[in-house]
Amino acid sequence: MASPTSRVRVHNFTISLDGFGTGADQTLKEPFGHAGTRLMSWAFPTRTFQNMGIHADVPPSVGIDDAFARHWGENIGVEIMGRNKFAPKAGPWPNNGWQGWWGPNPPFHTPVVVLTSHPREPLHMEGGNSFYFFNGTPAEALAYARELAPGTDVRIGGGATTLREFLAADLVDEMHLVVAPIILGRGERLWDGLEKLEERFTIESATSPSGVIHMMFARRG
Repeated sequence: MASPTSRVRVHNFTISLDGFGTGADQTLKEPFGHAGTRLMSWAFPTRTFQNMGIHADVPPSVGIDDAFARHWGENIGVEIMGRNKFAPKAGPWPNNGWQGWWGPNPPFHTPVVVLTSHPREPLHMEGGNSFYFFNGTPAEALAYARELAPGTDVRIGGGATTLREFLAADLVDEMHLVVAPIILGRGERLWDGLEKLEERFTIESATSPSGVIHMMFARRG
């Protein structure tokens, strides 16, 4: 179980109605594969995402979607993400030139632990963003993340494979999951192998005029 001194949290993680957290055929131009922007279309109009410089050309909203979205950074000292959230291809790094999808100043502004079987030297960028490339189990990655930012909460940023592994290891304390009204049919499913997950959490949900359902999972006890 996760340590009571530092919570492990998930925020704004979106899945389709058929349970996919990303589409198939990820490429440099399509980080969500064939899903395109459909999974995250609920988030782009929110003030929270616009303040991160994402789709700032649409009018900002401050309704229920933003009320959920804005909690993603509170007391977060470090994020853990999978290799495919950082880069479009697995395997050895052809070089260390790739610096993620987000430009010179990513939106995290904390250390970020990237899970990969091919570690490389840390990458330090603008805005307090530092990426550390780590090969280990979810429990080992969590211990390493807590060393980077003691006393703060840890955010599991995805993708679906990484989140599923942390859920399977019973290392998640709180999870904000968003169900988008789309069918993807293929990609990476979140729920595989997580039968009876609901027995570990209390679960509440809220619908949004945007068409998504916000679901909050909180560890029992």
